[in-house]
Amino acid sequence: MSAMDVPARPTAGKSAAVTRAPAKAYITWVALALMTTSSVASLRAAPTMAMYGLACVFLYLLPAVVFLLPTSLVSAELASGWTGGVYNWVSQGLSKPLGFLAVWCQFAMTIFYYPSLLGYVASTLAYVFNPALASNGLWTAAVIMVCYWSGVWISSRGTKGVAGLASAGLTIGTLIPGAILLTLCAIFLGQGNESAAPMDAAHLLPAWTGLASLVLIVNNFLSYSGMEMNAVHVSSLKNPGREFPRAMFMAMGLVLAIFILPALAISWVVPAEQLSLTAGVMQAFDAVFAHFGAQWMTPVIGIMLVTASLGGMLTWLAGPSKGLLMISRQEGYLPPFLQRLNKFGVQQNILVTQGVITTVIALLYAFIPDVSSAYWIFSVITTQVYLIMYLLMFLAAIRLRRTQPDHPRGYRAPMLVGLCGVGFAASLAALLVGFIPPSQFESGNSGVYLLIVGGGALGLGLLVPYLFYKLRKPSWKTAEAEEVPVS
Repeated sequence: MSAMDVPARPTAGKSAAVTRAPAKAYITWVALALMTTSSVASLRAAPTMAMYGLACVFLYLLPAVVFLLPTSLVSAELASGWTGGVYNWVSQGLSKPLGFLAVWCQFAMTIFYYPSLLGYVASTLAYVFNPALASNGLWTAAVIMVCYWSGVWISSRGTKGVAGLASAGLTIGTLIPGAILLTLCAIFLGQGNESAAPMDAAHLLPAWTGLASLVLIVNNFLSYSGMEMNAVHVSSLKNPGREFPRAMFMAMGLVLAIFILPALAISWVVPAEQLSLTAGVMQAFDAVFAHFGAQWMTPVIGIMLVTASLGGMLTWLAGPSKGLLMISRQEGYLPPFLQRLNKFGVQQNILVTQGVITTVIALLYAFIPDVSSAYWIFSVITTQVYLIMYLLMFLAAIRLRRTQPDHPRGYRAPMLVGLCGVGFAASLAALLVGFIPPSQFESGNSGVYLLIVGGGALGLGLLVPYLFYKLRKPSWKTAEAEEVPVS
């Protein structure tokens, strides 16, 4: 009889009841709603939609209905039935190669996400020193490189102290600045000042100037992305079938309020033609503080926004790459060099390789005359790559419902096929629309825009993982192959 076959004995002098597993700790649906809100909501996208004035309400509600809702409910069913994240969902529902593609896209989107996030940080930080730097490409490139490589240095040491900073980001960098902005802008209007954007019923819908006028909607899909990560908490609810939809609808309401109200406030004080996609939040704060004679507050708000953004970057820096590393060590999808760990157990070579690409992207900010255009291009590429993962997730959910109908699920999404159909169609439409230059893109060269976006999204999102898969070797499996748990 092996050691594993020997029954466990209760410790002498103690009741056998001591060996029982502790009662499962549940969370409330309100707590889950707040967790979801903190991971999704941000002020960073507000300038993008502020350009549309009152129409931003419609432009936020539309992707919420056709993308946020399907993503939330479908990922909840998958997370409550299959552990292992998006790789296991797609591998079980479709195939292992497509599972690798899905987890690759989840990682690869960060390659363009960090330059766009840090581009926002650079323009925000400019208002702490010199607002003129907000449109300076060299300043933006320098900030991106310094912040990213500092983050790599911190993450490569396995530092965990940044988690508290990121978790406080909802309050420090979103709720407090957002509430201040909304309050002061409302007082600004209440004093009889005219809104920079019309606030009448005739402007509820965006003006139609061709397909290019709707391209900015694509950015809202990325604003709502990440719900599949929060779905893993569905099993921590006492009654998932009833409580999870409540949590998601509450989170949707909070997220929409955080997105819509600051965007409206910015449109009240900053004319659309003067609005920067990266520095629009600080433009609004600077204008309203100047009106009330409190311009000294602008750098303070800038530091709050930057602190929250950097905390979020540090938290996410190693997360997606760690998921890719775990799968690659088991299945041999990446060469051993990229699987190597440092003495702190961190995948430093992946972070450094990603950093080299991020540096090249940062340098593009120095050569693209309009920083807002560069920011927008990288935001679209980020969205395009991430949308590939969502397309696979929706297909896998339908397949799993049909091929494994009796598999235990803590939550079953209502009308799953319909939800997946709407989510898939919306994701595909957003992906295709992203190749159309927006009306705000000022370079005037649509060919360059298409080349950059198409090359970035299709090359990084499809070609690179295809090459890794085709060139893989048995020796690339650097860990004992372990079956990913399926329930």
